[in-house]
Amino acid sequence: MPEHNQVLNFAAGPAKIPTAVLEKAQSELLNYDNTGMSVMELSHRSKTFGKILSEAKANLTSLLNIPDNYEILFMQGGGTTLFSAVVYNLLAAKGKPDAPVDYCVSGSWSQKASEEAKRLGANVNIVFNSKKSTGSYTTIPPESEWKLSGPDAAYVYYCDNETVHGVEFPSVPTVDPSVPLVTDMSSNILSRKVDVSKFAVIYAGAQKNIGPSGVTIVIVRKDLLTPLQSASEIPTGGLVVPQMLDFKTLADNDSLYNTPPTYAIYMSGLVFKHMLENGGVDKYTEVNDRKASKLYQAIDNSKIYKAPVATGFRSNMNVPFRIYPEPLEAEFLKGAEARNMVQLKGHRSVGGIRASIYNAMGEDGVDALVAYMKEFEAQHQG
Repeated sequence: MPEHNQVLNFAAGPAKIPTAVLEKAQSELLNYDNTGMSVMELSHRSKTFGKILSEAKANLTSLLNIPDNYEILFMQGGGTTLFSAVVYNLLAAKGKPDAPVDYCVSGSWSQKASEEAKRLGANVNIVFNSKKSTGSYTTIPPESEWKLSGPDAAYVYYCDNETVHGVEFPSVPTVDPSVPLVTDMSSNILSRKVDVSKFAVIYAGAQKNIGPSGVTIVIVRKDLLTPLQSASEIPTGGLVVPQMLDFKTLADNDSLYNTPPTYAIYMSGLVFKHMLENGGVDKYTEVNDRKASKLYQAIDNSKIYKAPVATGFRSNMNVPFRIYPEPLEAEFLKGAEARNMVQLKGHRSVGGIRASIYNAMGEDGVDALVAYMKEFEAQHQG
């Protein structure tokens, strides 16, 4: 079997982690900081782990320039659990359980988020659903066509980058400044510069563009942290926030209300430090733009490859494409694996090919994929 750094891992998540980070974790696996224990064995309430946690928060703050009026939380349950947590916490902060909640549906993950909000009984307003308006999740309609609820809304929700369909918002949506803006950045956090102050809540499952699965990063504005209430204390029809989904409970306890995913937090902290040592988000933005440009150019200049997403909304992180005739896709994937290019198969719901080129995927990896694509096309032309 090839060594780890000989495999080009294009998985959408759990995804590639920088080799230098894995080597650092390997060197500390059995004995972290001369404790005689692995990080996995440390008490989450020990001074040693407290230092790991505080350094991870400080480094993430530096990477994203997070203002002082925000809390960083480390939660469990992945981005999917945040579908529910957002509903509970933002409606509690609004204080009106029947307030509309606005959802921009640009792909399967925002669709799932809106469905969960409906299931919980929230008053869901669909701002737009690109599949219903165009027949597919391949674009984002102009803001002039959006149907926002205005200042009455408890929040506006969108998924900044749809991992399955490869649709990415080119900029932050314009909403009423009095309405909290919530975004799922699971698959593009830290890949480009972002003004955190424009958001009420940013969350991201770590397993795509940060580190291992098991932890979800939540960046929440402090004024939205609402005291926990019981059923007898809230208006009729209001949602009782489960304690383990309550942002204020987690903030008050520095994400240590119960045992957090300690090793995943440690690994995420190593990635944050690695990024700072390698130019920070500015440098990664530059490289990511270049990687995506090379790959999309190879697709657009081809006679057999086609990118379904409209120009202007194409993801820099998840690049889906089809091969025509479609039976060639299986052959392409087989040839890729023979060249140690793995996990290129598209999501089961859409098929095709998908190359996830997160921060940890070097430019040389994208160059190798492009070279193979050109070789494959040359073999199958006319």
